Amino acid sequence: MIAEQAGVSEALIFRHFKSKKGLLDALYEQCGEKVEAIAKSVLEESNPTATIRKAINWVFIVDEKDYNYWRLQYKLKWEDSYYNPQQMQPIVHKVTWAFEQLGYEQPELEAQLLEKTLDSVMISILRDGKEAHLPLREFLLKKYAL
Repeated sequence: MIAEQAGVSEALIFRHFKSKKGLLDALYEQCGEKVEAIAKSVLEESNPTATIRKAINWVFIVDEKDYNYWRLQYKLKWEDSYYNPQQMQPIVHKVTWAFEQLGYEQPELEAQLLEKTLDSVMISILRDGKEAHLPLREFLLKKYAL
């Protein structure tokens, strides 16, 4: 099915990736690169308020044409060989810094809560579409006075 969708022969896919696991490994590696690219704008931000705003907004800017790609990534997260709890740590650390700068009482827990919330929102967006979850985005922006 993948070969058909890509308009290539199945043999070409197996010659390049060797196996289905090789293909999944390549997709997972590409995911890490996409997450790094998305995280870059958050990590390079010097304004604490803008840092939190960018962290909230990133789940809402995923292009709908990429939903199947991200659905696969979320499915892979349940596999031990693909589980990487450290992947989002740079963003969590940056958001912790932002909450510290803004005087939050427990900035690390606040950042962890926001990361877990956004992860859940992303799953819901991938299942139900972005429009149904825009009120959550507005709620989070208002909650953090952004």
